[in-house]
Amino acid sequence: MNFYKRALELKDETVYHRRYLHRNAESGLNMPVAKKYISQRLAACGITPQPCGFGITATIGSGKPVILLRADMDALPMKEQSGEIFASTTDAAHTCGHDFHAAMLLTAAKMLKEQEDSIKGTVKLMFQPAEETLEGCRNMTDNGILHNPQVDAALAFHVGAGRMPLGTYMYNAGGTMMLSADNFCITIEGKGGHGAYPNLSINPINAAAHIYNAFNSIVCCEVDPQKTCMLSIGKFCGGESGNVIPDSAVIEGAFRTDDADTRRLLKRRISEAATAVAEAFNARAYVHWLCGTPCLVCDRQFTEKIAGYMQELPLPQSAPIKDITASASEDFAHIAVQVPSAMIYISAGFDDDRGAFTAHNPKVRFNEDVCPIGAAAYAHCAARWLEENSGGDKF
Repeated sequence: MNFYKRALELKDETVYHRRYLHRNAESGLNMPVAKKYISQRLAACGITPQPCGFGITATIGSGKPVILLRADMDALPMKEQSGEIFASTTDAAHTCGHDFHAAMLLTAAKMLKEQEDSIKGTVKLMFQPAEETLEGCRNMTDNGILHNPQVDAALAFHVGAGRMPLGTYMYNAGGTMMLSADNFCITIEGKGGHGAYPNLSINPINAAAHIYNAFNSIVCCEVDPQKTCMLSIGKFCGGESGNVIPDSAVIEGAFRTDDADTRRLLKRRISEAATAVAEAFNARAYVHWLCGTPCLVCDRQFTEKIAGYMQELPLPQSAPIKDITASASEDFAHIAVQVPSAMIYISAGFDDDRGAFTAHNPKVRFNEDVCPIGAAAYAHCAARWLEENSGGDKF
């Protein structure tokens, strides 16, 4: 089947999916609107959806081998300022393009179902929540997404905004494609009191400020400079009045690295430094690790196969770019450490001023002409990999 030709015929339908999810954006693990919509659309195609943790799964075809197609579907907890006529009506916004991923996988599922008799194995669908909080993939793996049937390989796509020409797709076969991420929250407890009598209080904000500086010193002085590492504090708060010393303060942040040893070092030293510095100021620090994901390292052989299948598609202005590395993180890494996996970035950008903003910006806009490209890529790559790997004893 010419999946790209069929995806072009279904473009309006894919765009409708995308705009519905975009307008009704949800963030986090609990996504009742998206789950209901996706389940209904799958059922309308003759595909039986099943819950998997907070996400949805389904299968097309039967037998071995089994390839997993993953699409995240969550938005970010922010207000949209894109000016699109279908802009979000909720307190969340699809500024990272996950609405596209879910919409494209829905269309791919429809096309694969239409060709189910010719599929040489099983396609397993994974519609995942909470990628932005790094919780969703772990939730679904903990609830068996890689089993029943047992998954042999996994594929994910991600759209990219900005001034990238349509038809560009990027991958990394074997190297670190995206960095690890570990989010933390530190509560510093002191002793509140009147600002006129600081000697009778223990100011947690003072301790928190010194903890912040200590973290910068760890990155500068203790991490191998040849390793990629960054630590960011995104939340620093305490108190409600300028003349009242509060009982507590809170620091929230995250660090990212491309190296497993550096990741272990930072987790240990963040906890040690926070505790020790707080004690130096007669306060107490409590470190809570919120969530995390390892580096995304795609399987070399499987990724090169997928890149080859992409070249078979008659995409407009097809332009592959290999060996990319991004500073952002991706919880698809939880799957990539368990089964051979690949992630491909495909451009949903513009050549004009519509590409002025990139992901996570409230004004970002995405090119909907990517819809048939992504849908065809999901379906074609899955069908081709199953075809090439069926009938053997490897699986």
